[in-house]
Amino acid sequence: MKTRSIAAGHLAAVFSILIWGTTFVSTKVLLEDFSAYEILFFRFILCYIALFLAHPHFIKTKNLKEEILFLAAGFSGVTMYFLLQTVALTYTLSSNVGIIVSVAPFFTAVLAHFFLKGEPLRPQVFFGFIVAMAGITLIIFNGSFILKLNPKGDILAVLACLFWAVYSILMRKVSELDYNNTDCTRRVFFYGTLFLIPALMFSDFHLGLVRFSKPANVLNLLFLGLGASALCFVIWNWSISVLGAAKTSIYIYLIPVINILVSYLILHEKLTGTSLIGTLLTLAGLSLSEINVRKKPNVEKVNI
Repeated sequence: MKTRSIAAGHLAAVFSILIWGTTFVSTKVLLEDFSAYEILFFRFILCYIALFLAHPHFIKTKNLKEEILFLAAGFSGVTMYFLLQTVALTYTLSSNVGIIVSVAPFFTAVLAHFFLKGEPLRPQVFFGFIVAMAGITLIIFNGSFILKLNPKGDILAVLACLFWAVYSILMRKVSELDYNNTDCTRRVFFYGTLFLIPALMFSDFHLGLVRFSKPANVLNLLFLGLGASALCFVIWNWSISVLGAAKTSIYIYLIPVINILVSYLILHEKLTGTSLIGTLLTLAGLSLSEINVRKKPNVEKVNI
């Protein structure tokens, strides 16, 4: 049963990454009529509603410490991660953000080593990180290697990585509370949406209901809210509970690989030799990192 749970955890993580790796297409379409902040808000609201309909029960936390865990997870993994990543794109190149955000698995492994039991930081994680980042760099720059540093945006992207690493550690601790995983994810998104509201007050947010008359806008928002948020966060959080924070986060290395494959298949962008080499290096780096964290995991029963 343990082997099946571990295999399911890996498949769930890969499934989430496959969806997350395609979200840029939907976001690109929506940016024609919505601001980045509006997309986030509607996405989070749809996610919360979907999770409530899927499991209309509320968690009764036992103490303030547990509630703070949910609050901190929502603030770090929903509000700050998405906000910082979005704002970073307004100051620096998307290629810079793409590379920097891909560092998240390394940060997660380091934090997991210090704050979680049973997740040691072994030497192979450094080799896997270096190889994966070399591949990701090749994919994103596609042989041009024109790097333009933009300190403000690049620093925001680094902070986004750190907040995602913190979120991963917190969700590992949340999984130990033995609450329903869907309810836990909904509670996290509740706080994430709540903390997003102050940011909306300083943006040009407006309902603009006329925009929802376009089928493309509705379908892409549903995809982001129901698929990329509600479904993927539930199964990603479950993967963390089964595999651990470090091992699950390793799959983030695959996002640039998925991006380039989707660009080739859907947007018909050219697939170059450089990007193919980068893809192979990224997969090799992921494999090295996987070897690093392979050990007898503490598999826990988590209800979805």
